[in-house]
Amino acid sequence: MKHRISALTLALAAVLSLSACGKSPSDSAGPVRIATKPMTEQYILGEMLGLIIEDAGYEVELTKGIGGGTNNIHPAMEMGEFDLYPEYTSSGWVMVLDRDAAGVDDTQMFDSLKSEYQEEFQMTWVGLYGFNNTYTIALREETAQQYGLKTTSDLAAVAGELNFGGNPDYIERADGFPALCEAYELKFKTVSDIDIGLKYQALKDAVIDVTNGYTTDAQLGNQSAGFVTLEDDKHLQVNYFCSTVVRQDALEKYPGLEEALMKMDGLLTDSEMAHLNYLVEVEGADEKDVARDFLVEKGVLKG
Repeated sequence: MKHRISALTLALAAVLSLSACGKSPSDSAGPVRIATKPMTEQYILGEMLGLIIEDAGYEVELTKGIGGGTNNIHPAMEMGEFDLYPEYTSSGWVMVLDRDAAGVDDTQMFDSLKSEYQEEFQMTWVGLYGFNNTYTIALREETAQQYGLKTTSDLAAVAGELNFGGNPDYIERADGFPALCEAYELKFKTVSDIDIGLKYQALKDAVIDVTNGYTTDAQLGNQSAGFVTLEDDKHLQVNYFCSTVVRQDALEKYPGLEEALMKMDGLLTDSEMAHLNYLVEVEGADEKDVARDFLVEKGVLKG
């Protein structure tokens, strides 16, 4: 009798073993938990990451718009509340590692971010999406053509004929407008404080001629608006390249996750990111639809 029970137990164990071998890793791993900052760009990127991870066979739990951004997401990552989130290189460098980003080589920064996050937080950075969300100077295309402006240095000779308007925090902060004027020796005809939500309309209406912006602003993604940006030829602004910060234990828990995340590597240009932001912010498109359409267009997902 004992022999028969033992044989039955072994047979059952064999069946269970074969059944387990047929399961995918996602059957017991639980959802991959993604966080994003409270901005349109991050909502779109979060959806892209979610779609790619689901395509790899895992469930996704996406939490959008964490107040405080890096200041609250990084501690939550340390506590294991999230597995990954999209982050910007200089944000991690300054806000997490408490370093000065000015003058740091981009490759050196990214290599150091990966190694120091691994050592201090058991996290790493996977891939670079390709775009750089940093400060830029914007103006109407007709103004740029009229004065032959391509670089910010070109502005010096004609700034006295142009009106600058920018959001107050940029005009007041030391590394904003004052640093711009000092580095490029700019003296504008007038300087005006304009609400951040109104400055592109003021630029379009020729109330102002030049404004500050970010390279992936939605308004710069509207090809019919007639805005252009100037090259930061003196490399005044630090760079904010986007990447995925992910916990090391998540990479171990979800086989194939790193390979999936690398599908974001080199995927987006500044203008493409700006255009996606425009579709959501201005045209009212759903960020998940925008993310999916873009990934299909790029061949990352099947249509």
